Amino acid sequence: MITVLAVSGSRRERSYTKKSLQVVLDAAGETGVETQLLDLGAVDLPLYDPDRDEQGDSAELTRRVRGAEAVVLGSPVYHGSYSSTFRNFHDYCSKDDYRNTAVGLVATAGGGSYGPTLEHMRSTVRGVYGHTVPEQVGVRNASKKYDGDRLADADTRRRLEELGVAVVEEARRLHPDS
Repeated sequence: MITVLAVSGSRRERSYTKKSLQVVLDAAGETGVETQLLDLGAVDLPLYDPDRDEQGDSAELTRRVRGAEAVVLGSPVYHGSYSSTFRNFHDYCSKDDYRNTAVGLVATAGGGSYGPTLEHMRSTVRGVYGHTVPEQVGVRNASKKYDGDRLADADTRRRLEELGVAVVEEARRLHPDS
């Protein structure tokens, strides 16, 4: 069975990134796949040290990425790029973890600009041989798109749901026997 793992690179408890990833997972789940959310704000992941193979929960986290046929990466926009939490997690990952993996991208912005964040995420995914799907979602003014925990913006919901379906389709293409 196909597994879709969403990775939230936000440390905020009521994160719009995490909420957006849940919409993606809900849509993916409706296609009959297994879904999981990895909240990087709730794990033990020390700063990456290339001289140490495993630290904190790193072995378990990279095992989860390696075991998923699709991964959806989400990050809030910080200073025109992704969060340090996302970057630190991604530094632990290797080509072995993402090889033949469908990858979707989500960036949530407090303001209006998310383009560079998505481009930076695409570049790092290419560096570990992930297959980034063309559908990716940037959420401008994220706090205005949500009413509490509910995504109130229909267009944003549609795009996140389409991303969930797209990563499943790409995972099925890459893993026809799953």
